[in-house]
Amino acid sequence: MRVFVTGATGFVGSAVVKELIGAGHQVLGLARSDAGAASVAAAGAAVHRGSLEDLDSLAAGARACDGVIHTGFNHDFSKFAANCELDKRAIEALGTAIAGSDRPLIVTSGTGLLTPGQLVTEDTVAPANHPTIPRVSEQTAFAMLSSGVRASVVRLPPSTHGEGDHGFVPRVIGFARSKGVSAYIGDGLNTWPAVHRLDAAQVYRLALEKGTAGARYHAIAEEGVPFREIADAIGRGLKLPVVGRTPEEAAAHFEWFAHFAAINNVASSRKTREQLGWQPKQPGLIADIEQAGYFTS
Repeated sequence: MRVFVTGATGFVGSAVVKELIGAGHQVLGLARSDAGAASVAAAGAAVHRGSLEDLDSLAAGARACDGVIHTGFNHDFSKFAANCELDKRAIEALGTAIAGSDRPLIVTSGTGLLTPGQLVTEDTVAPANHPTIPRVSEQTAFAMLSSGVRASVVRLPPSTHGEGDHGFVPRVIGFARSKGVSAYIGDGLNTWPAVHRLDAAQVYRLALEKGTAGARYHAIAEEGVPFREIADAIGRGLKLPVVGRTPEEAAAHFEWFAHFAAINNVASSRKTREQLGWQPKQPGLIADIEQAGYFTS
């Protein structure tokens, strides 16, 4: 199958590209720069120049392929709402381009903001309109089902980790470095589910090959890692004290990221494992923090 991959040079998307090519698929990877194009080509994929903002380029890439995997997202979380709106427009452009074709469109979502403190499963439905959850990738994709698009969703956890990670954990490390302590909020028992990027890439491939329209798949290897354990691992790595902070103190320590640091998320991947035959094999989050070069930069 020839697959158009957005975010092909990104942390997750680049792993998806390699996973697809390793399984015998052809990949057309989106690249916005010369360096990105070189990276896509070096991975063995064809290059499609464009960006998430260039909706015409997205549509052209989608029309040229047998399926679409959308991993691209602007991860500047200080502008989360604006980037979620950009994501919505990109999904609409991709879906409209392949309307009526029954081609697969696999989009990326997350578990982190769904049903805090309660188990999130593949049956958990993202709210249609929620004031504190601006990301509507799932709702946008599933709106394409009636237009003859075989849309499905891969949900990622708050920590998708591995060498080259530039997501949540590196931000927590950055705050620890700048403040001189590794902090957690309250008792630190709020949890983040986690998955290694290489394991997550397999879920995208399996969803492409075996997935069904309207399905939600969970790339979740660990259901919930206590934030205190993450803070402890960061403290060991940076040789800094580990301290608890009240919610008010956490706002000063984590700044704009405090809302994400306070996420209390537990997520299951039981149905995904059963339906797709997925079995994660890579190191867990704490082991990865200690081994994958998180403290070398």
